[in-house]
Amino acid sequence: MAEHRIYTPAERRKRAGLILRGSKKALAGIEDARIEGQIERLDAAASERFGREAVFARQQLDTAKQDVARAKVAERAAKREDRQAARQATRQAQDALRRAERAARRYQ
Repeated sequence: MAEHRIYTPAERRKRAGLILRGSKKALAGIEDARIEGQIERLDAAASERFGREAVFARQQLDTAKQDVARAKVAERAAKREDRQAARQATRQAQDALRRAERAARRYQ
């Protein structure tokens, strides 16, 4: 299974430059462990970032699901004159759930 990473734009540029320098040196027959070490550190930071963001995306998704359930129960229990506002709150909670699901898909 491939390891997932999220690079910042600066990390992408730095990594591309390091790979370019490393491949030029490899073509010349020179092996530079410093370049490989820097690439590995960038990869480790990106993997760690992916892990942290994945945890929070799952938490946000769970919270959104609970909010939808809470809004549906409130809608069912609402008085007739309050039902319109309760329906609107349910729709807003469902919209937030869809946004959270789209965001969480990135980390699966």
